[in-house]
Amino acid sequence: MPGLARVIFGKQLLGAGLLAASALLLAGCQIDEFGDGQKHLRPLSYAAQERLQSLGMKKNAPIMVRIYKQEAELEIWKQSESGRYVLFKTYQICRWSGKFGPKIAEGDRQAPEGFYLVTPALMNPASKYYLSFNLGFPNRFDRAYGRTGSHLMVHGSCSSRGCYAMTDEQMQEIYSMAREAFRGGQDAFQVQAFPFRMTAENFVQNKDSEHLEFWKMLKRGHDHFEVAKVPPKLDVCDRKYVFNAVAIDESARFDATRACPTFKNPPMIAEGVAKLEAEHEAKVAAILQDLEEKRLRAEKWDARSQKVAKLLDFGSDAKPAPAEAAAEAAPVLSAPVPDAPITAAPELAAEEGAAEVRTEPASRGALSRMSRLAQFIPGFGGANSEPAATPSPDGTGLPVVPAAKPR
Repeated sequence: MPGLARVIFGKQLLGAGLLAASALLLAGCQIDEFGDGQKHLRPLSYAAQERLQSLGMKKNAPIMVRIYKQEAELEIWKQSESGRYVLFKTYQICRWSGKFGPKIAEGDRQAPEGFYLVTPALMNPASKYYLSFNLGFPNRFDRAYGRTGSHLMVHGSCSSRGCYAMTDEQMQEIYSMAREAFRGGQDAFQVQAFPFRMTAENFVQNKDSEHLEFWKMLKRGHDHFEVAKVPPKLDVCDRKYVFNAVAIDESARFDATRACPTFKNPPMIAEGVAKLEAEHEAKVAAILQDLEEKRLRAEKWDARSQKVAKLLDFGSDAKPAPAEAAAEAAPVLSAPVPDAPITAAPELAAEEGAAEVRTEPASRGALSRMSRLAQFIPGFGGANSEPAATPSPDGTGLPVVPAAKPR
């Protein structure tokens, strides 16, 4: 029995070991299929699939990406069943490098601005920054200006040296959305990268930038999408972007460095874009006028403030007015008068029939005038004044004090 028990126990251990090994193998397959090694193949999250369904979008419908530097936002637009594109989701960009304006040269760490096309070949499932796709910089427009740069990406890992960096979780969803669009037959998706949202306020705020004309051109492409809600057809000629251009001569070609052939836009798009441009310019003009009026009001206020300051003689170094200077230069004819109220004598008040004796403070000017008059008019000082002395006529040298006159 003990030997049989050992055999049975050994078989149980062997079975447990085989089960554990099988579990590890299964786990290994799962990691290979959906883990770090195969993250580019992970399916869309349930939340993303539910959102697609609520918006009436197919999982493999085409997409378009919009980027705004100032607001640090990346948008995914997806084609709806109507054929027009609808905003699927807005993602907060984790980091972007550089400043407003296009990328110029390799190493300037500037995130690009412009219109780019991302093909399946530009998708990078083995990125050092989780997952990524290359923007395709430099494009035809950039090359027409001799601009250089490479490996300009939208990627994960939240670190940027000329790229647009997202969190890994965000990049997983963005990458999966692009992958599904390619599986649905989209040849390339468009990325529109802007310095800021194309509002009149933002244009006024940056009106002195050297890139203003470049941004106006980007706004034209922005407006083409706003009108049609379909990514505009891109061409480059005369070193400019042109959108939804249809050459009058069907054999004519758009060359990035040569003059543009004569072209036109579809009438409905042309009318809509013209309307948006007119509204934009009107808003810009209104904002500039309001700013100018505020500036003029501020200048008037400053001028008035300076006048008031002069009238109130503010400042420790202020000089007295001419009249005040003359008064300060005049000799003092009497002793200083204390700051005390003047009280009318009781007998005078009684003689004048006053009902009550009033005590009122006298101004310094009045006191000064009274003291000066007291030097020349005997008895002017009132009941408490000393009579003025006169020289002695008998030669004794003693002053003669005249008697007070009866009232």
